[in-house]
Amino acid sequence: MSSGANQLDQLKQYTAVVADTGDFESMREFEPQDATTNPSLILAASGQPQYEYLIDQAIGEFASKSMSDSERVAAIINRVLILFGKEILQIVPGRVSTEVDASLSFDTQGTIDLARHLIDLYKKEGIDRDRVLIKIASTWEGIKAAEQLENEGIHCNLTLLFSLPQAVACAEANVQLISPFVGRIYDWYKASTGQEYSGADDPGVQSVQQIYNYYKKFGYKTEVMGASFRNAGQITELAGCDLLTISPKLLAELQSSTDPVEKKLDASAAASSDIERLELDEKTFRFLFNEDAMATEKTADGIRRFAADMRKLEKLISEKAQAAV
Repeated sequence: MSSGANQLDQLKQYTAVVADTGDFESMREFEPQDATTNPSLILAASGQPQYEYLIDQAIGEFASKSMSDSERVAAIINRVLILFGKEILQIVPGRVSTEVDASLSFDTQGTIDLARHLIDLYKKEGIDRDRVLIKIASTWEGIKAAEQLENEGIHCNLTLLFSLPQAVACAEANVQLISPFVGRIYDWYKASTGQEYSGADDPGVQSVQQIYNYYKKFGYKTEVMGASFRNAGQITELAGCDLLTISPKLLAELQSSTDPVEKKLDASAAASSDIERLELDEKTFRFLFNEDAMATEKTADGIRRFAADMRKLEKLISEKAQAAV
């Protein structure tokens, strides 16, 4: 494409751009199709003065209700997630991803129950379930929860995904969308080898290319959304991917450059490629996943981090709720 247009506009010709942020102003500035949030992003946004009104609104709605402190905090947090999601959906034309508590990553039924509850809360706000993706960690239990939810018409975004077995299991479960984490794969390989990676040699980029080609080869409907980028080069190497979720910092970097962006991923080329199908049941999944040190370590680390940030958000809400009494 001509270098007259900035890289962000060029990228949008090949790929749906998604904002990886809880910041409304960034979404207005970069005009993404969708937006994704997670506990870390909501926690960061909740600490900013311009979003206090959402926290205060949620606390006020439950201040006088008869319930235990833990029930109140859980209800307020769910309300905060919905209020953020509702605001986001007034900005983006597409979908918002709302994440379930990472502490449920190994609890299939708990994940299903919370997902149904979040969708019901959105429904009460007049928001159709087709505009919401429930974010769930790509554990076996999370994938099984997503499979049930998809059967009920509740669409899911499987996150913390670092390997082909995770991606294949998601596709077999008819999950709507997956978020393979490019940057965290890059981080692991850089730390373990001491090497610097760039362009097509980046193992995070290669992972998404492998998953994308596999999906297109075998005709899976599951969308591939590259996530967790460390630099703009990782993003441009994946031009042509179904979606890419990008932080405001990297969106700004892409917008400020007019270097050409070429389409790197192509569904028709992938369909004619020579790829062997991976047959998975639970035992095979668990063994292959366990064989991948990077995937197991980064999935576990991601769950711990998101769970820790959810606990921090609970503490913040609890303190604000007590002060409001």
